[in-house]
Amino acid sequence: MKNYTIDATGESLGRVASRTAMLLRGKGEASFQPHLVPHISVTVTNASKLQIQPAKFAQTQYRRYSGYPGGLKQETMANLALRRGYPELFRQAVKGMLPNNKLRRLILKQLTVTA
Repeated sequence: MKNYTIDATGESLGRVASRTAMLLRGKGEASFQPHLVPHISVTVTNASKLQIQPAKFAQTQYRRYSGYPGGLKQETMANLALRRGYPELFRQAVKGMLPNNKLRRLILKQLTVTA
């Protein structure tokens, strides 16, 4: 199993998240197969030191739907950061960059984010 460590100090959220998503999928490997989960783990350190624009904190919305009428819940990036912390912000960004299929959940288990 390959292990990668990324230091997120002073970098933008999207750039680090896209690099992490690419590593988690195994796109840089010679043995890349899109239907398999690669044996790669990625650790991201210093997630709380990411550079995020103040306007993005107020404007970015995260939504989830329970499936019931009136079950749509929304919260801003700032509220999510207060409630769950910066590692969850980073996890959500990477989740959005992975394919929406059965492998997404398995691939995200190989991501470790520390504040």
